[in-house]
Amino acid sequence: MTETVNNAQDSEAIDINSLVVGVLGGTGEQGRGLATRLSQAGVAVIIGSRTQERASEVAREINASVRGMSNADVATECDVVIVAVPWDGHKELLEGLAGQLAGKIVVDCVNPLGFDKGGAFCLDVEEGSAAQQAQSVLPDSTVVAAFHHISAKLLLDPEVSDIGGDVLVVGDVRTATDLVQELAEKIPGMRGVYAGKLRNAGQVEGFTANLISMNRRYKGHAGVHITDI
Repeated sequence: MTETVNNAQDSEAIDINSLVVGVLGGTGEQGRGLATRLSQAGVAVIIGSRTQERASEVAREINASVRGMSNADVATECDVVIVAVPWDGHKELLEGLAGQLAGKIVVDCVNPLGFDKGGAFCLDVEEGSAAQQAQSVLPDSTVVAAFHHISAKLLLDPEVSDIGGDVLVVGDVRTATDLVQELAEKIPGMRGVYAGKLRNAGQVEGFTANLISMNRRYKGHAGVHITDI
């Protein structure tokens, strides 16, 4: 399937059912939650971690169809990759995987946030956003920003069968954003909504700080719903 994904900027639609989706940082809560839901929806998923041993351990906990590998091997083997690593390791990891990720769609869901006694707040990013940073260090990949506002706790809760919420999808290439919207909609209750070019990723990432504040105040798992579309 890699040849089709390598042509992400072509007008031809990409067949999502034949993709292998990799999750970098797949042992963290967000990555594990997305891997769990996508695999339950029938998507072929591989998760990565710093070590294959840790990734394989978590993969077995998710289900038998999920494979665990090192982050580098995931980047090589997948067709599309979701980046779900901590912000402080974001740039270094992607710089080291630029060759393996060349020609592929990279879905960045990293939120550059800080925390103090006043709560969550947005960090300044030289490139404008985590997604723009990813595109700057992955010039031969197609970066899309998505999955920032979906609660990891809901994704990991086996009693929650329907994940309600819209996934804001930001990117510069129509076939790539269309594919990520379709990928989001594999998960019951989710809807992918195009939300502008990659230059708008900073607002999407930053709004996560507001959601965290809401969840702390109201003891919930707030997400995003877009009306009238």
